[in-house]
Amino acid sequence: MDSFNSLIDGFGTALTPINLLWAAIGVLLGTAIGVLPGIGPAMAVALLLPVTYGLEPTGAFIMFAGIYYGAMFGGSTTSILLNTPGESAAVVAAIEGNPMAKAGRGSQALAAAAIGHFAGGMIGTILLVALAPKVAELAVDIGAPDYFAIMVLAFIAVTSVLGSSRIRGLASLLIGLTIGLVGLDSMTGQQRLTFGSLQLADGVDVVIVAVGLFAIGEALWVAAHLRRGGSAPIPVGRPWLAKEDVKRTWKPWLRGPFIGFPFGAIPAGGAEIPTFLSYVTEKRLSKNKKEFGKGAIEGVAGPESAASASAAGTLVSMLTLGLPTTAVAAVMLAAFQQYGIQPGPLLFEREPDLVWGLIASLFVGMVLLLALNLPLAPVWAKLLRIPRPYLYAGILFFAGVGAYAVGGEALDLVILLIIGLLGFGMRRYGLPILPAVIGVILGPGAEQQLRRALQLSDGSVSGLVNTGFSVTVYVIIAILLAWPLLKKLVLRRRNITS
Repeated sequence: MDSFNSLIDGFGTALTPINLLWAAIGVLLGTAIGVLPGIGPAMAVALLLPVTYGLEPTGAFIMFAGIYYGAMFGGSTTSILLNTPGESAAVVAAIEGNPMAKAGRGSQALAAAAIGHFAGGMIGTILLVALAPKVAELAVDIGAPDYFAIMVLAFIAVTSVLGSSRIRGLASLLIGLTIGLVGLDSMTGQQRLTFGSLQLADGVDVVIVAVGLFAIGEALWVAAHLRRGGSAPIPVGRPWLAKEDVKRTWKPWLRGPFIGFPFGAIPAGGAEIPTFLSYVTEKRLSKNKKEFGKGAIEGVAGPESAASASAAGTLVSMLTLGLPTTAVAAVMLAAFQQYGIQPGPLLFEREPDLVWGLIASLFVGMVLLLALNLPLAPVWAKLLRIPRPYLYAGILFFAGVGAYAVGGEALDLVILLIIGLLGFGMRRYGLPILPAVIGVILGPGAEQQLRRALQLSDGSVSGLVNTGFSVTVYVIIAILLAWPLLKKLVLRRRNITS
């Protein structure tokens, strides 16, 4: 009850006119910046960090929270409408959202995403209030073998449900893992696949990979087929959700937070893994499996809800342990330190007004996000009325600007083009894009956790399965791998007996 009493006090802080103004400005700025390909929440918060120097801490962090959620939704907007994720957490939204947009249901996809963000953010923040101390305590006990097992689960889950075959999914994953190897070895300092270039020593940024594979690859693919398919604008569709849409999305909206929040709260978590797993879950549970890959609305609603809840989960470790689990949390941690505030177990005692005002502002920000973006869904969807030659020329321009903004190096544009050509080739030969992106995102972390676990066990492979949590995850992986074979055997027996 103490937490909820403190939360009520926090609403007293968050609902002051000036803090409401900062929350609204944050949501608007975040959405506007998130719509630009390649500029996600972390970059948005980092770019606006100097702007807040003159603000008092509570107002600054309330604005940061608005930017965070607004940029996440903005990234989903371009992901759905243009197949161009604004950040890595919005990658999954493109899988079903973009086919929906091409079929004239862009408004419905955006509405499902907006309500998903609202539901996920609300439930995630309630869980943050109720479970923060306990989740942080559990997160401390999760070790390297557990992290590695979770990442292997993400690899297997994604490659087994996407694409026309598991072989193609695995090939795509290996492409992503290879790109993830580029740079300096974090443990030995040796260069890998840098070809002697110092600029590649830091590796290839995941934003460049995502924008290259999705935006550039898609633009080249459309250009290659433009003469054949014509250049008529894509229809926008009705700006509301039908009863059938609501019937199909309300369960994914409610399931997503319980997948997203725990992954956001654990160190090295974030929104990437839970969005992938939410998508896999919705595909497994859906009665409309044949629609997946062609525009299933469940594949937008569940992952977007999970992503928003994960954003609330990241604040658990950051506020209670001072441990950032995502790039955004790291930037916010730097902002805390800028004000001379150190997040950790004592933060709730030393700065209760700031912490509970920040948490209460998350609820306020969610309402503002829904109120602003749900009516704007048809407006955003009108981007699709632009004839495709002009639309994709604009995508190429903004993708180039976004990629250049990542590091300010001309080499980034060359890498973007190379990865874009790779994305075009993957589309040509039927390789799914998502396993490659997840390989780039999680590959370096998986390698690091694998080597750490083996070091702790003196090189013994048993060190990978020496915890109950890791064993449980590997059992789930075994079931995922064996399920298609078991399904065939069961069907064969039924046919024999019948």
